[in-house]
Amino acid sequence: MRGKVVIVGGTGGIGVALARRLAAAGRPLHLVAREAGRLSALASELGASFATADAADPASLRPAIEAAGSPLSGLVYAVGTITLKPLPRVAVEDAERDFRVNALGALAAVQAALPALRAQGPGASVVLFSTVAVQRGFPLHASIAMAKGGVEGLTRSLAAELAPEIRVNAIAPSLTRTPLAAGLTENPRMAETIARQHPLRRLGEPEDAAALAAFLLSADSGWITGQVIALDGGRGTIETKG
Repeated sequence: MRGKVVIVGGTGGIGVALARRLAAAGRPLHLVAREAGRLSALASELGASFATADAADPASLRPAIEAAGSPLSGLVYAVGTITLKPLPRVAVEDAERDFRVNALGALAAVQAALPALRAQGPGASVVLFSTVAVQRGFPLHASIAMAKGGVEGLTRSLAAELAPEIRVNAIAPSLTRTPLAAGLTENPRMAETIARQHPLRRLGEPEDAAALAAFLLSADSGWITGQVIALDGGRGTIETKG
């Protein structure tokens, strides 16, 4: 594909794994993230262009994404939050931030990239991120599941609106070993307990999500759009044996 791939959230665990995978395959990249130092180092490593933006301020995404130029063959919004609180402790500010970062940020990113994605012509691809908690339902997940539920609705709406030129899909992971989830995954006992709740008996790795995202960006997935694809070790649909 002749256009660049824009990865928003380029210094997170999944964003880094995907950027390295695509760079190794020869795909030109433009990275967008909040932390300038880490972003600059990764861009230098991969020979990518970059721009800083904060997904908590969706308006900042437009100039950062437009800096990639045109055309764009793909956009990946690999940004998220983890707000785990019992309902009485979920503040309005928590819910607003989760929705702003996850759902409004995704909308703003696609809006900013749309002219360049259309310039690519048929084959352009958008990949968003949800969570297994939207479909499965877990305690303490009210705020983040509500926000990611918005992402799933956005995915299907945009897939309908932007077809046939642009495909739009989402990935719904279970708990993955990323810096964002370190509070859960770096405690060995907790990590093992959660891993055993998955039929495949392990947590996700950033490379799992990167492999699926790379597939959804490629021509090999050219007849897939409007899908929310579970990447959850079976947790969303299968009961464990105990």
